[in-house]
Amino acid sequence: MTDRALTPTSNTNAWAQVEDIRCAAEIATEAGRRLLAHRAALAEPDADPTRIKSAGDRLSHDFVVAALAERFPDDSVLSEEGADDRTRLGADRVWIVDPLDGTREFGERGRTDWAVHVALVEHGRLTVGAVALPALGVTHSTGDAPSAQAPRRRAPRAVVSRTRRPEPVMAMAAALDAELVEMGSAGAKAMAVVRGDVDIYAHAGGQYEWDSAAPVAVARAAGLHVSRLDGSELAYNQENPWLPDLLICRPEWADTALEVLAR
Repeated sequence: MTDRALTPTSNTNAWAQVEDIRCAAEIATEAGRRLLAHRAALAEPDADPTRIKSAGDRLSHDFVVAALAERFPDDSVLSEEGADDRTRLGADRVWIVDPLDGTREFGERGRTDWAVHVALVEHGRLTVGAVALPALGVTHSTGDAPSAQAPRRRAPRAVVSRTRRPEPVMAMAAALDAELVEMGSAGAKAMAVVRGDVDIYAHAGGQYEWDSAAPVAVARAAGLHVSRLDGSELAYNQENPWLPDLLICRPEWADTALEVLAR
């Protein structure tokens, strides 16, 4: 039997990343399972959706952070629902998580467009991501992201928010004669592009690193274009986690979308 300690560093790193991906997917999936069980309370006659949403955020955060601490005690964590420990800025490995992306949709009976995000940044580079879509019973990760195989449509389908439609995004959609598809959370939107249900997800007007880290990692692994709206790189584990805009799209639409967005 080969002693792992004596194997080449590249193999060791590859094995470690496989383990990181597996753990990210397992943690996101289990958090989603717990959220589904908690969400069942919405069926009760006197259910308070606001309380259920708030408790869901905390329940998922507590589970994800505890699971990461147990498996990776030396790693740092940046979570939407937790205090920002600035020691993460000097850490080699930082997990960026959104315990419940799409809280509004989570609180509405029957909606499936909400998600759990778990991502890993190593030495400033986004390396691992898992996005669980609990109400659909699926988790996409950087280890099993489907390749974008659907044929190019004559006009793209663009996924947009139900409630916020920034002018640059709507101008892009109009210029491309895009069909609009309404959806909730950032993770659900990004995974719709990964699955080939839509072609473009563009966002402007405000997000944080936890909104996009895991979706971007999975989308990149699937061979999709990912960038800021100006075409620049998305940077994670920054001092200010504000990351206001995003473009995820099929590669064949990237140049056209970026050209229109630059106008």
